[in-house]
Amino acid sequence: MNIESVNWGELSPEIFLKQYWQKKPLLIKQAFTDFEDTISADELAGLAMEQEIESRIISVNNQGDWQVDHGPFEDFSKYGEDNWTLLVQAVNNWSRPTHNLLSPFSFIPNWRIDDVMVSFSTPKGGVGAHLDQYDVFIIQGSGKRHWQVGAPDNTLTNLLPHADLKQVSPFTPVIDDITEPGDLLYIPPNHPHKGVSIENSVNFSIGFQAPSSQDLWSSFADNLIDNNLGEQRFSDPERPLPETSFTITQQDKQQLKAFMLQNLEQESFFEQFIGQYLTQGHHALEILVPVEDIDEDKLSDILSEPDILFMPVSGLKAAIINDKQATLFINGENFALESQTLALAEQLAQQKPLSTGEVKKLAVCLKNIQLLTNVLNKGYWYIE
Repeated sequence: MNIESVNWGELSPEIFLKQYWQKKPLLIKQAFTDFEDTISADELAGLAMEQEIESRIISVNNQGDWQVDHGPFEDFSKYGEDNWTLLVQAVNNWSRPTHNLLSPFSFIPNWRIDDVMVSFSTPKGGVGAHLDQYDVFIIQGSGKRHWQVGAPDNTLTNLLPHADLKQVSPFTPVIDDITEPGDLLYIPPNHPHKGVSIENSVNFSIGFQAPSSQDLWSSFADNLIDNNLGEQRFSDPERPLPETSFTITQQDKQQLKAFMLQNLEQESFFEQFIGQYLTQGHHALEILVPVEDIDEDKLSDILSEPDILFMPVSGLKAAIINDKQATLFINGENFALESQTLALAEQLAQQKPLSTGEVKKLAVCLKNIQLLTNVLNKGYWYIE
């Protein structure tokens, strides 16, 4: 099985971004040849039993009544053999093979990716026709599923009382097909879609984060408060004599808007905020903090072993902003970089395992050693 790249056929990532990304849905048959599930149904059920992992079971009875149960789960037998779906969020945080499914989509920046949700569906299982506010790639694993995807339609009505399912009224599909192992379905935001399992089947959904303006402004305000910024008061020493005492003038509005935006326009502060925000995980991680801190001497001892691998925690989010002050961001934390640490930071941001030899080449100066031991001691990287 090769999951390093998508078999685009006559397309390419460039054509996909230009013609399909956030524009229209796409189904690629056999995008991955000989595809095998990266996690078994039994392992998925095991994750759904864990307190820190978000999971749901969505079921529907013969009368069309929907039910949503939230995990952790202790037993699945009561759901029977059909008409239900188990969905587990951020499986890539707990399964390295599942995390590797992100590799074929590296033409989209890592910070845009949210997680890999995995679903196990029994025959006739699904979540109903619904809308999502984000892009999603769905890889068909074992089994078969009947998919219908429509175009955006403002006449669709939301169905209550299942607001958390975001179900909508029936729609006219532009894609109506059965997916088999290795097929890839892309669904842009606000496109209604419905998937119904034909037999026991597994789907891998690569979801993308799309923060709302409200999310960004709320987090930005929280960041100002946390850093004791934005406490300065509005002033207007050049105020002209007003024509009336009850008018908010155009000049007033412009001055107040500029006053509100001045922190946003401080480039260094905005860089720190946006880097932290976009790399902050939305789901639990298996952070692997060492029992004892790793210092320069201990790192030297570790590097004396020829077969050591330095591994990133699965599901970690990392990015670099390299403008006036280069900064590495990992899991919402920032690490200031210098010219000699940039090469190591790029390796850490790519999250590819590093061999002993590769680390030795990078750990040639104190700054690099400090950066490497820092991420190891925080548990973002570990030694295998």
